[in-house]
Amino acid sequence: METRSVVNSGSGDGTSSPDGLPVAQIQSTVADVLRSTEFIDIHTHLFAPAFGNLGLWGIDELLTYHYLEAEFFRSADMSPERYWELSKKERAEAIWRALFVENSPISEATRGIIAVLRAFDLPTESSGLEEARSFFYAQNIDAHITRVLQMAGVSTVAMTNDPLHSEEQRIWMNGYEAHPQFHAVLRLDRIVRDWPAHWQTLAEQGYAVEGDASGRTLVGIRRFLSDWYQRMRPVYMAVSLPDSFQFPEETVQSRILSQAVLPSCREFNLPLSLMIGVRYQVNPRIRLAGDAVGKANLRSVESLCRHFPENRFLVSLLSRENQHELCVYARKFNNLMPFGCWWFLNNPSIVKEITRERIEMLGTSFIPQHSDARVLEQVIYKWRNTRATLACVLAESYRLLARDGRAITRQLIQRDVDRLFRSNFEKWTGTHVASSVAH
Repeated sequence: METRSVVNSGSGDGTSSPDGLPVAQIQSTVADVLRSTEFIDIHTHLFAPAFGNLGLWGIDELLTYHYLEAEFFRSADMSPERYWELSKKERAEAIWRALFVENSPISEATRGIIAVLRAFDLPTESSGLEEARSFFYAQNIDAHITRVLQMAGVSTVAMTNDPLHSEEQRIWMNGYEAHPQFHAVLRLDRIVRDWPAHWQTLAEQGYAVEGDASGRTLVGIRRFLSDWYQRMRPVYMAVSLPDSFQFPEETVQSRILSQAVLPSCREFNLPLSLMIGVRYQVNPRIRLAGDAVGKANLRSVESLCRHFPENRFLVSLLSRENQHELCVYARKFNNLMPFGCWWFLNNPSIVKEITRERIEMLGTSFIPQHSDARVLEQVIYKWRNTRATLACVLAESYRLLARDGRAITRQLIQRDVDRLFRSNFEKWTGTHVASSVAH
């Protein structure tokens, strides 16, 4: 191990890093390391090619993404009811006209579309979508996926796999063969959060369950999870929860979580991912775009970490106001891994703030970001933006460290970037993902 002297008068003026990089080169070195390191995208809604139409890609899907739909309803003189009557192509054209022709695409989501078009040398100022559509229609999806992930600098992605989604279930039951760039994730929203509406699906499949979670229901759920673990081989289980989530409490949800899900996670040595803070359908007229955000009570996270020390938790919170408290809890519980700047937080100004706060409190013991991509090509601009934002945050941290007397080397930066974007996830999930990019 390299050792360095903490005392070095040459670092005090901010022009040099003792026995390391000149301070003036730190920013460019950090940017180069981030650019040349393949990331693991630990949470997406993407699918491997075998899932067919469940996987979204191409210009019409990019433009009708719910982030852009929310902006569209602010800028266009069209009611949601009229919008939903249109075909997908017509909706995409309406959004292009309203947000890209009649207005400047300066929001984070609209700039992302411009970045994707530019990445494929497609026109960014045209009045229509013909050339972009022709390009995407011509792509072979297998080759296109490989190319897009390479352009994004991503080695592998974690999917979101719902065992109660009928079309997806059929693919798994027919013997899906794992794709090397797509990890399975066992999503539990319908089981944990919406059990009353979905328990009969398990009963119809032969599992001994009841709507009130009585009798042998918890055993039946564990058997269901075991069967799907064997089928999917997921890297973690996951559930999205509202801002009102409470634990413990005397509810079916709490019993399922504590007596079925968490024991299954321990049995299969899997983390549980908790994504907390959605206020569902505050405006149902605009469908997926109608969800909002609420501040969560993190005493629930505290209770889970304290009462289940043998479980590992990945936690992402939707409210900006919860972020400092999450860092504090991560300092108290080493079975808690904060990850990502999710959804409404995925804007450079907020990402900088949250990531800087996490570095100051947690060092490199967190996972800075995931794409949350629903449409394949989104990973191009989302990870480009993350790299640009993180380059500034990390460079400033290293400049401060150099000022205080520590040598900043490329090797040190590479080690930290690997930990933040690869090995923290690999360690937490017990997986190892080969990177094709040489450091």
